[in-house]
Amino acid sequence: MDFDSLQKEITANIIIKTRNRDEKLQALCQLLYDCVPYYDWVGFYFANHKTKTLHLSAYVGAKTDHVKIPFGEGICGQVAVSNQNFIVPDVAAQDNYIACSTTVKSELVVPIFVDGKNIGQIDIDSNTIDAFNDSDVQFLEYVNLEVAKLFSNS
Repeated sequence: MDFDSLQKEITANIIIKTRNRDEKLQALCQLLYDCVPYYDWVGFYFANHKTKTLHLSAYVGAKTDHVKIPFGEGICGQVAVSNQNFIVPDVAAQDNYIACSTTVKSELVVPIFVDGKNIGQIDIDSNTIDAFNDSDVQFLEYVNLEVAKLFSNS
């Protein structure tokens, strides 16, 4: 499935009235994992700004011990501080990388904003080196705009 078709599925998932927010996030993870062959781990982390930590919410892929990440640590923690997208073509070449699995070769993290505040991020791992490009970034920015609706209407 191409990204344009997936966008329609993402939007449809967000507006389903019979699912709560956690169920929608889990369904989004599953959809991305199932439909994009090189998305080998898909998850959402959400920020606790008081404790300066990220907390794993929904995810699909290999089990991880990284359910709580301090701001600044690893790729996700760096995005929590920088508020910028972060593509890592080769995790082995990254100094501040927290290894979730030995099979992961590249990572993409895109922040989620609500009312201008970084509330969390989507984290994608791939077992393929240099898996991500600008199309992935643009697509995940769209996903996060849709996800933000789940938090701005709360």
